[in-house]
Amino acid sequence: MSDFLPFIRAWVTDPRKISAISPSSPALARLITSEINTQSTPVLELGPGTGVFTRALLDRGLREDDLTLIEAGPDFSRLLSERYPGARILQMDACRLGKKGLFGAGELASAISGLPLLSMSPRQIMGILSGSFEYLREDGAFYQFTYGPRCPVPEAILARLDLQATRIGTTVRNVPPSSVYKIERKSRPEIVSEVRKSA
Repeated sequence: MSDFLPFIRAWVTDPRKISAISPSSPALARLITSEINTQSTPVLELGPGTGVFTRALLDRGLREDDLTLIEAGPDFSRLLSERYPGARILQMDACRLGKKGLFGAGELASAISGLPLLSMSPRQIMGILSGSFEYLREDGAFYQFTYGPRCPVPEAILARLDLQATRIGTTVRNVPPSSVYKIERKSRPEIVSEVRKSA
């Protein structure tokens, strides 16, 4: 109930900014964090809400100081600060990530997103992904969940950013059932270099 009430308040205030009226389930949290381990740090989390995914990351052995949480909602930001005082928590619009200079190029290993991409414009999605991949290392991955039947990032945006999306799983133990996609770069400089050497 302590997690449910903040979601209801946020949804009533602005339904467009909230992807659900209840927190994600533990099953979805386990799925979206399933490929992240202590070697996959630092981690950027976008739209953590009450911190269900954050808790799953900590359960996988990560430390709070491995995490940067980007949350636009003031109520959620305060709640996250109380629950995870060792994490870096920034109250800001994730669409402006690349304009803030939060990290150096290639400083992050992983990013996970609880943002409602299906209700966002292509421009907003572009800002989120381009900003995240500006900070992710070459083999870094961006994990996004969705309630829809396909990847919530349009093919045109993936192509423009030279990215590819792979569905890593679906869980029916969430309301509604959800899928998780792993988004990563199509071509990596070190791979291209190796191919040229062997040619």
